[in-house]
Amino acid sequence: MTQFDVQRTIPAIMATQHPDNAHAPYWETDGDGFVSVHEESKECVSAFQDLHVQEFMWDWEGKHADAAVIDKLFTEYHEYFKEHQIGKEIFLTFRIPNIWHEKGYSLLRALSVILTSEDFAKDLNFHTPPLFEVILPMTESADQLVHIQNAYKKFAQFKQDVLDQQQYTNQEYLRIIPLVEGIESQLEIGTLLRDYIVKHTQLFNRPPTYIRPFLAASDPALVGGVVATVLANKIALSEIAKVSKETGIPMYPIIGVGSLPFRGGLNPENVDRFIKEYKGVRTVTVQSAFRYDYPKEQVEAAIQKLKRELPYTDTIIISDEEKNTLINIIHKFKTHYQFTLDKILPELEPFFSLVPKRRERKLHIGLLGYGRNMGKNTLPRAICFTGACYSLGIPPELIGSGQALATLTEPEFQLLKKHYISFEQNMLEAGRYLNKETVNTYIETNKAWQFIARDIHDLEHHLHITLGPQTPAEHIHHNLSANMLLAKGDNTYRQELIIKTGKIRKSLG
Repeated sequence: MTQFDVQRTIPAIMATQHPDNAHAPYWETDGDGFVSVHEESKECVSAFQDLHVQEFMWDWEGKHADAAVIDKLFTEYHEYFKEHQIGKEIFLTFRIPNIWHEKGYSLLRALSVILTSEDFAKDLNFHTPPLFEVILPMTESADQLVHIQNAYKKFAQFKQDVLDQQQYTNQEYLRIIPLVEGIESQLEIGTLLRDYIVKHTQLFNRPPTYIRPFLAASDPALVGGVVATVLANKIALSEIAKVSKETGIPMYPIIGVGSLPFRGGLNPENVDRFIKEYKGVRTVTVQSAFRYDYPKEQVEAAIQKLKRELPYTDTIIISDEEKNTLINIIHKFKTHYQFTLDKILPELEPFFSLVPKRRERKLHIGLLGYGRNMGKNTLPRAICFTGACYSLGIPPELIGSGQALATLTEPEFQLLKKHYISFEQNMLEAGRYLNKETVNTYIETNKAWQFIARDIHDLEHHLHITLGPQTPAEHIHHNLSANMLLAKGDNTYRQELIIKTGKIRKSLG
């Protein structure tokens, strides 16, 4: 076996540190819901030990990360990791910073941890290397992927030759997962993968033994709306499968999703629907809300079902003709979403900063970093945006969707329903948190909110549904969302309302 050969199973479940939980974690002693850097090691162990996830994402991008993670895990939980080897049966995967969008300070630390963790594992007679694969966010080109791999190779050689003086021999090959975040980038993922295979072969004299393309859901939905994002995800999955068939290289797609429909729509209550919706996905993220906003027993059962069924679904292959039509549909939904959001964002903006923090974040530098704007407005993080909109009674799934739906031809509408199976159900479920009175209140001061009223009308008319609360809990959510407008100037109370509404919908954002 060489360092290029596959010596691992592909995890179906990847737990992440996305801060979308409304409730406190079940393992947290202080119960405040905030997970500090120092608590994340405990969280990681609990995900493996209590929930039986197979992979945990350790996030170095846009947040503070504990560089001593392997030291702490192997020292404080020695017996557990002696029996359950990281890198063999369970996996810790770093999401590294993208140096084309963020300074390289954290990248240098992350690569150092990967190398020194291999040394520590050897000293303990644990499986080596424990860390061998990283996620590159905002991947835009194959050159970025091979640049990171080449840099790691040189760094490993430098460590061995200069620092270790031949005491340790580290593996010099780092597997890399391309995280593709933009809608347009996902539509072109086939080109990215083919280019990467060629450049990888040039650098290492052989193609990669497998690739795990990672599709984002939250950030592209924030930029282009949920419908455009779901359809882009579907096209990307099809293109990934086509590249795999052409090249013979196994592809194991990952999709990063939150609990609410706008951010991907995976939660312990709708696992069957999600599996049917995202056929061909091999790994799915279970974020903080999934793990902490539902009863632990229900979470465990949902994870086991995903592990049993998700890896065995067949990708839906989309023909070139259907792809072209879907791209046209994507353009319609994205255009209406962006036009409408740009007009109503000033009323939403004051609430974004009120969504409570759940992690020790740095300044936002993700897909939307560096002043990513929509018109004259700067967009927040996807979780803050989603949480604020829902708490106000304006589910973001609805923005622009009704207007776009009204423009579709009948064949386009049928194709939309074919490839976004849960479209109607997701709109109906999101719409249960709608507060129509809030929309009418905003119309009085900003006529652009009439576009949201039109979205509501068109969705109800074309889908033959009624949007609004149905259950007692949803009616309570409706009343709390009304208080968000009434509590002018009382931001402390408004933040309490965001938490209360988040607990009802079982996700902060």
